[in-house]
Amino acid sequence: MLAEDGGMDYGFAKRKAARQLGVPDSRHLPDNHEIEEALRSYQSLYQGQEQQDRLSMLRQVAVEYMELLDVFNPHLTGAVLNGTAGRNSEINLQLFTDSEKELEFFFLNRQLAYRRSELRSEDQSYPHYSLEDPRAAVELTLYPANELRQMRRLQSDGSLKRARLEQVRALLHG
Repeated sequence: MLAEDGGMDYGFAKRKAARQLGVPDSRHLPDNHEIEEALRSYQSLYQGQEQQDRLSMLRQVAVEYMELLDVFNPHLTGAVLNGTAGRNSEINLQLFTDSEKELEFFFLNRQLAYRRSELRSEDQSYPHYSLEDPRAAVELTLYPANELRQMRRLQSDGSLKRARLEQVRALLHG
């Protein structure tokens, strides 16, 4: 599902797979690391160069938007960062600023069409913006500037959970 359909997080994919299999107990489902490894294997076997080309293009588009949105301290997250992005993957950026109005004025001044919604995480709600780019959907979540210091930078396996612009550039050239 993740490799072919994309656009869903691991938790949602696990719950959907459990329902399809008629498994009511979700305690025995694979963890996120196991899912990511299986996804990488599938992509390597069945999508090969297509997936690598798509990932490279998505990372390049991410760099372009991160440069454009530099004043909002953008960080790349998700499948484009961890290398599992596929056919239907979107670019996920976290922005860290205390002024949502400045971001909306930024969009208006540059005539960037956007759709605003809310992203719920635990007991909090964050402004979320969707930008349409013909190459890929760009999803932006706005966090208060002080949350940058509180959020983990690394996954439990030591890989990056989010990356700054120079780290994403390094991925393109490394």
